[in-house]
Amino acid sequence: INSDKRFTLVALTVDEGVEGYREEAVDHAANLVRKLGVEHIVVSYKQLYGFTLDVALDWRDERGVSSCSICGVFRRRAIDEAAVRAGVEVIATAHNLDDYAQTFLMNLLHGDADRLAWLDPTILDDDFPLRRVKPFMAIYEEEIALYAYFSGIPFQSVSCPYMHEGLRSEVRDFLNEMEAKHAGMKNVLLHSSVLVASKLSSIEKGSGSIPCSLCGKPSSKGTCNVCTMKKLVAEHSKSVLSPSRV
Repeated sequence: INSDKRFTLVALTVDEGVEGYREEAVDHAANLVRKLGVEHIVVSYKQLYGFTLDVALDWRDERGVSSCSICGVFRRRAIDEAAVRAGVEVIATAHNLDDYAQTFLMNLLHGDADRLAWLDPTILDDDFPLRRVKPFMAIYEEEIALYAYFSGIPFQSVSCPYMHEGLRSEVRDFLNEMEAKHAGMKNVLLHSSVLVASKLSSIEKGSGSIPCSLCGKPSSKGTCNVCTMKKLVAEHSKSVLSPSRV
């Protein structure tokens, strides 16, 4: 919230519902914002979608979809919902240099030009009026962790149990190896990704979107990814509970 060039911070936390993992991060965030006197809004997959990520991922085994892909779809919508509840004007996400470089390389490997365009940090989409910024996008993940450690800021002590199931884990290891052999490689990749994304986003602008037929949110097709996945999770749950499967 901007008033006379002063900003009021609101902390947004998404609880995906990963047992034995996310509880620690939510507690750390709650304790820190309490000390800082910052408003804290927590949204969970359970509240928004009626199921946790643990439950949603039961469906992935039948479809061959990675856990990160499923979580990412739900997480982006959850951040939007949290921002609406908070009444903020700008969303600042915690994506760092490693995140950005990994995402860029993954999109290249998947041949996903549309998602490459989304990496343009200057892009403004009329369908999503809230401005998004990434203040840590040029900072190494390791540097952020070191700052937190020496500043006495608690951070997650365990990794997501699903992190090694997707392509990102392999891309992360590859980039870490390249960075160790060629210092600054991630930074070069960041600059390359911004250049490519800015050119692609200028082409994509004006392509437009349509409202999802189920939830009304902006979508590039008739039904948005969130509603599509919610339907698949619901169908899987019904099939599991069906007497014919007992």
